[in-house]
Amino acid sequence: MASRQEWERTRLDLNPADDPAPVAESVAPADRVEPVAHPMVESEVVDSQARRVRVVRTVCTIINLVCGLFAVVLGLHIVLVMFEANPNNGFASLVESFSGAVSLGLRGLFTPDSAKLQVLFNDGLAAIAWLVIAGALTYAIRQFALPGPRRTVSYRRHVVR
Repeated sequence: MASRQEWERTRLDLNPADDPAPVAESVAPADRVEPVAHPMVESEVVDSQARRVRVVRTVCTIINLVCGLFAVVLGLHIVLVMFEANPNNGFASLVESFSGAVSLGLRGLFTPDSAKLQVLFNDGLAAIAWLVIAGALTYAIRQFALPGPRRTVSYRRHVVR
């Protein structure tokens, strides 16, 4: 049977070339063995690309939120025009001016006879364009900024005493 000192060495020895520290023998009754306090070992995964992945995800989320907000405002403008909202209302005028600013210059592209159809086609196309822009930007950013499928992961061990 292995001695207590050899058991300690094989269990937690981080530097096997060093001689093990002597184990202090405590005076205890022969039928009872005192537990020895062992240092707790914690391991963590160290990913060298984790910060880059987090930044890329944050940037892509911001792009999606901004472009999605623009598409929602354009959609809201379409709904307000379709249901003939009061243009003198503060909210309706805010939505109309904001949607005009984010319409990508597509306000006069289609000119059907009905004003409702004109808003539907022009602002609807601008909303779809904002969603396509968001998708294309986030795809390009993820393709060029994120690491490929081969990622090196290393492990770091800490001895907590």
